[in-house]
This record gives sequence, structure tokens and C-alpha cells, in this order.
Amino acid sequence: MDIHQVSVFLENQAGKLSEVTNLLADNDIDLRAINIAESSDYGIMRVITSDSEKALKILREHGFIVNSTAVLGVSVPDRPGGLAHLLRILAQEKFDVEYMYSIFGQPNGLAYMILRVDDIDEVRNVLEQDGIHTADCTELGINS
Repeated sequence: MDIHQVSVFLENQAGKLSEVTNLLADNDIDLRAINIAESSDYGIMRVITSDSEKALKILREHGFIVNSTAVLGVSVPDRPGGLAHLLRILAQEKFDVEYMYSIFGQPNGLAYMILRVDDIDEVRNVLEQDGIHTADCTELGINS
């Protein structure tokens, strides 16, 4: 099952991040990963949640502009060079990574990276052929 990231477009205004996280918490939606990018006028909060469909519904009901994007979860050894090996393969295969961020700590000793790439299936196939594990929703505690 694909991992879906929820992107929330926010005005650069005190309290907006708190409003989003409180709405999610009040509706029993857990954050698995978060990334925030900003410009002078607005920000984009990208989150992986325990239930992306529910998060989208709740946030839309409260007037937020949101969308869902399929992303790729990739495990890397949690040691020096773990990420470098992954990125070396992507570079050799000429895959462009639009953006990347990490997912919160996992008990299995692995670190997980969330990647936004053009062709998830192609990247997944190349990585798995090279012995790099790609994660699914169940592994990351995500419903959808």
C-alpha cells in the first residue's frame, strides 16, 4: 500500500501550526513524520499521519487547504553512511529527489526516509534490486 503524505498550506501566522496539530490530536490522529517549508507569506506543512484520509477530512472541514501525495518510505541503517549509500544509488540511476525528510524513530534500529520522486514504482524497483528495503504502511504504523 502506498504511503500518502498530507500537505497543509498555512499562512505564516502565529498559532497556525498549533491549530493543525491540535485538530489532529483531538481527532486521535498520530503524527509519524513532519516537515515544514516556508516562504515569506505561507508555509507548507507535510506530514505522515496514522490515518491520512481522516486527517484530510478533518483539516478540510476546518477550512485548511490540503492535498495528498504518494511518497516512498525507504529504510536505511541507522549508522554513518546509511543515507549516503541510498543517495549514491539514486544519483547513479539519475533519479531526482524533489524533497526528503525522516520519519520519527523506529524500534527496529533502522532510520526511515520519506522521498518525493517522480516515479515511485521505478525507484522502488531499483532500490529493492540493490537490496534496499522500501517500507509499507503497516511497517510504519499508517492506516492509509
